[in-house]
Amino acid sequence: MSPTRFASEHKWIYIGAIVVLVALAIVGVVQYESVKSTNEAATKANKLADAAVDAGYPRPDTEVIERALGTDGGEVCKDPATALKSALWKINISNGAAFVGQRPVIGDRKALRAEAKILQIYCPDKLDDIKDELDDLKLDDTVRRSA
Repeated sequence: MSPTRFASEHKWIYIGAIVVLVALAIVGVVQYESVKSTNEAATKANKLADAAVDAGYPRPDTEVIERALGTDGGEVCKDPATALKSALWKINISNGAAFVGQRPVIGDRKALRAEAKILQIYCPDKLDDIKDELDDLKLDDTVRRSA
């Protein structure tokens, strides 16, 4: 049997081997990208958790941070300087009541620093957009931590 005859009779083996190799290469690239993004999310979550500890808060669960913010900051970094997000920030630093009892209060400086820290870690290019709005708010150290 000549080598060319053998190759032509068994070309489906060669085609199958090529298909399997290409599929394995694609799976390898996808897995590499997944591990790379998971590592990046874990690194950013640890930075944010360290910042919380430095600010005097208990260390948050980094897995929760990873799921919520991922590698790009999620909803926090999607155009933080819009009027709607600014209004939501102001509502979140209100007195906590609902409907007619809700009123603006002097917000806690640390709460807004936490939001700024998230922007600094996950989307530093958008921090300048919101910094002016943060500076315009009347803030003080209003939350007492219990010992």
